[in-house]
This record gives sequence, structure tokens and C-alpha cells, in this order.
Amino acid sequence: MLAIRTRRRKAAALATAAVLAAVAAPSLTATPATATTTTASTASTASTASTASTTNTDYDSTYYKDAIGKTGASLKSSLHTIISDQTKLSYSAVWDALKATDEDPDNSGNVILLYSGVSRSKSLNGGDTGDWNREHVWAKSHGDFGTSTGPGTDIHHLRPSDVRVNSVRGNKDFDNGGSAVSEGGGSLTDSDSFEPRDAVKGDVARMIFYMAVRYEGGDGFADLEVNGQVDNGSNPYIGKLPVLKAWNDEDPPDAFEEHRNQVIYDDYQHNRNPFVDHPEWVESIW
Repeated sequence: MLAIRTRRRKAAALATAAVLAAVAAPSLTATPATATTTTASTASTASTASTASTTNTDYDSTYYKDAIGKTGASLKSSLHTIISDQTKLSYSAVWDALKATDEDPDNSGNVILLYSGVSRSKSLNGGDTGDWNREHVWAKSHGDFGTSTGPGTDIHHLRPSDVRVNSVRGNKDFDNGGSAVSEGGGSLTDSDSFEPRDAVKGDVARMIFYMAVRYEGGDGFADLEVNGQVDNGSNPYIGKLPVLKAWNDEDPPDAFEEHRNQVIYDDYQHNRNPFVDHPEWVESIW
């Protein structure tokens, strides 16, 4: 077992190095260590610099071996069993984890903020204007799980977000349309929904689908499900399903998202988001 783990870690290290090399576009100038932000357009370029051209099948014969060849409910059930084997973090530990998973590839002192695309100093984590905080992409009120260890601390759907933009999103469902969010990097919102910037629409969708597979109601938390509506309130649902499926297709996993998945697997929760590795499984299940 030790030998297998050692080989996996060596392979992961090589994969990580390749990802970082792909993400670091030569045309981008690294932000000085003293800077706290870059423009949203620069960060957006960094996070989408290298779009994955092929499906990640590196773990098909090992991690996903019990899911390969299945479809529909059978696939969802197998993936649930696989990804439920994870190390759980405390909510306070999430701060440091996000500083690693969402590190700006052009400035190791910064993180990329999900909705705005801004690169901001890791040290500016908190609750004040100008800070970044921990955004629950699956809004924690949708199923009332709060910040409890489990869905409330699962970093596959927790991302750094500007405090004010995070507040604008609130617990809204995801859908197309609305008015521009100030300093939101192109994100839109209306009274009952939120549309993230184009560069992370697929990321958001795949985080939602992960949560719907990982939390099925058997571990003391609500059975989280994706549905076809918005304004779900405190019910354990998030929509809209057709929109999220379209976002998954339109914005495939890029190097930043794949690297994030690998860091979570190697260093923190030791489970993967299967829809980053196999985005086509979304259509197979839903």
C-alpha cells in the first residue's frame, strides 16, 4: 500500500507541475508580492489559460474502477460510494486549504476569487469590505447544513469570493440573466438567481453536481438534489438543472480547475470531483 501511495504521489507531483506550466501564460505579468489585487480580466485569463482538450482518465482503472461502464442511477450510486470516502476538514481549516487550492498561478501570495476573477492577497481573508471569504457554492441554507463538518466544510464547493460579491449572491439559485454585479467580473443577478462570469460557469455547475452526488441523505445531512427551478429557499435543492447542464458543456474543465481537484485529492480530502475528471457523466446521470 505504501508503494502504491508513493507512486501515486510521484505521479500527482508530475501532473501538478505540468498543470502549473500550462496555466502560467508567458504574456501575463506576475503581480508583485506587495499587491493585493489584479484586474478581473487578468485573473480570468490566468484561470482559463489552458482548456482541457481531453477527458482525464488517469484514475479510471483505480479510483473510478467501480463506476466505469455504468450509467444513470447506477453510476450516481457508485460515484457516491467512491467520493464519500474522504477526510473531513474543520471550518477553520478551510481558510488555509483555500489558500492552496485557489492559489493564483502567477502570484503565490494571492488567491483567485471565484465570481469576480480578481487576484487578491491570501492575507486578506476575513469579513470586511475588500476581504475575501468562504463562499458555499451550494448555498448552505439549501438543506440547512450551515458550517457543520461535512457539506458545510467540503472544499470541493467552497471557494474564495469577494465579501461584497458573495453577499450579492447570497443563497440564490443559479440561472441566466439579470443585471451586472458591481465589480463582479461579468456576473449577473436578479431577485432569485445568480449567473457567474463565463469563465467559471462550468466550475460552478460541476461543484453543484458533485454535492448532489456526495450528499444523499445517509450521513445525517439532507439529500441534496438539483432541480429545474429557482427560488428554492431552505429546501435541499438548487436549480436550474437545464442551465447548469448547459454551463457544464459550454465551459469544460481548464487547467486551474483540474489542478484544484488534484490538490484536494492529494493534500486535503483525498477524494475527487468526478465531474471535473469526466464532465460527460453529468449527461449520463441527469
